[in-house]
Amino acid sequence: MPSRKTNEIGPWVALVLRVALGVFFAYSGWQKVFGTGLDEFTRAVGNYKMLYPPWDAVLAYTIPWVEMVVGACLILGLWKRGALVVLAGLVATFAIGVGHAWSKGLNIACGCHGNPDGTPMDYTMKFVEFGGYWLAIGLVWWLGRKTSGHVFGGTKMKLPG
Repeated sequence: MPSRKTNEIGPWVALVLRVALGVFFAYSGWQKVFGTGLDEFTRAVGNYKMLYPPWDAVLAYTIPWVEMVVGACLILGLWKRGALVVLAGLVATFAIGVGHAWSKGLNIACGCHGNPDGTPMDYTMKFVEFGGYWLAIGLVWWLGRKTSGHVFGGTKMKLPG
């Protein structure tokens, strides 16, 4: 019987990070749709002053659903690489929006669950948060490169003959 390597914790770390990212972003999207409501989130997106109506509403009505789908994919292990790419794109979009608000001197609440009482965001800490997301996404990508790519591990089933 082959012995297991006790120092192979990489796949476990990738699994924990992947599920944590998935839960966080699925919950974030869920809160925007069913918690505070899409009207409130549309107002928050409009505060960034990057898009004019109706495009701010289109973006505000789209982002939470994308977050929930990407989060579900990460939790379930479906299309992991694609979900990570989409998640990295979402975080980049958020960072661009926050950077724009910061450069314009806007005193805004971000529209996410980080500012439930509407207090203005701490821009520096927000970028540290984004860096943490990208670090976690990069680790999941890098640590998951040796896995089989199947949802629950294993190999492809071979047909006889």
